[in-house]
Amino acid sequence: MSKAELVEKIADQANLTKVDAERALNAFLNVVTTSLKEGDDVTLVGFGTFAVGNRAERSGRNPQTGEAITIAAKNVVKFKPGKALRDAI
Repeated sequence: MSKAELVEKIADQANLTKVDAERALNAFLNVVTTSLKEGDDVTLVGFGTFAVGNRAERSGRNPQTGEAITIAAKNVVKFKPGKALRDAI
């Protein structure tokens, strides 16, 4: 599902205009992004939890040359689905 399709479905279910639904979705995404940047988890009871995890530096291989390379450490976003979401699927 694309963002445009999601906005359309939100607008239909919440009786909003598409402009208002897109504004609400963008606000939600901005709040989640800002919270994760600050190191806070975002928990939506029944849906799931967004959290920041650390991926350690590791060695890898360049598939074209076979040369060993070092892949730098980085932060990644992790999502753990809630019970209600797991049961629904």
